[in-house]
Amino acid sequence: MFGLFGGGNSNNKTQQPQAPVGGTPGGFGGMGATGAGMDPQMQYAAAEQELEMVTDMFTRLGDACHKKCILQKYNDEELTKGESVCLDRCVSKFFQVNKEVSDKLTKLSQLSASA
Repeated sequence: MFGLFGGGNSNNKTQQPQAPVGGTPGGFGGMGATGAGMDPQMQYAAAEQELEMVTDMFTRLGDACHKKCILQKYNDEELTKGESVCLDRCVSKFFQVNKEVSDKLTKLSQLSASA
């Protein structure tokens, strides 16, 4: 999808990288650090919380995709084509699922707020 790990998903050349999950200006579903009307301490706390969430997500992504795609025996310093393709697909699926779960939770939250 993105070619982040040296490969490319040749089956999906027209796919564009998606916006971060949550659709907020600050990134991955967090509050965003630039909330209008928030005092600086609250902005800092929100930015810190968002950074922790992004770091945790990146760590989980790296662990899951490494476990699934990278052979435990390192024969070469470079990724094989198979490992690279697997990593690209794994990252793509991880973000797709993350977005779908976020969208579903947002929808459920809006339904419960209106009830």
